[in-house]
Amino acid sequence: MPVKKLKDYLDANGVKYVSIIHSKAYTAQEVAASAHVSGKIMAKTVIVELDGAMAMAVLPADRKIVLQDLREITGSDQVKFASEEQFQARFPDCETGAMPPFGRLYGMDVYVADALAQNEEIAFNAGSHVEIIKLAYRDFERLAQPKVVSFTN
Repeated sequence: MPVKKLKDYLDANGVKYVSIIHSKAYTAQEVAASAHVSGKIMAKTVIVELDGAMAMAVLPADRKIVLQDLREITGSDQVKFASEEQFQARFPDCETGAMPPFGRLYGMDVYVADALAQNEEIAFNAGSHVEIIKLAYRDFERLAQPKVVSFTN
């Protein structure tokens, strides 16, 4: 059960959340539609490499990453998208492409798009392609301790 680690973490930290089961969907926009959640609060987690180190870039479902902006913000010389083959082993409890945006659970830094940080709520894949978690953004921020930056269009 991919979501167990995440729910245990949220429960241990006293976070109130809603778990939403939806029909199987793979893109963040499809997930948002299937779960009846706004694309503005639906977060997608993209794994990037910053000078060879993996990190999470978390952004609204309706936005795209601008790698050049991420490079400038992080001061990295080289920024690129990590391939599934490169990061799959880091997420043994998750279906590929359904990683929750909690880098602390997986030994990664988290960069959150400022557009997402302006919301009162955030929703994200819970480790599978059929379940999302929705919670207060302030709880996400407290636990994930992301660096809030501007890297989307």
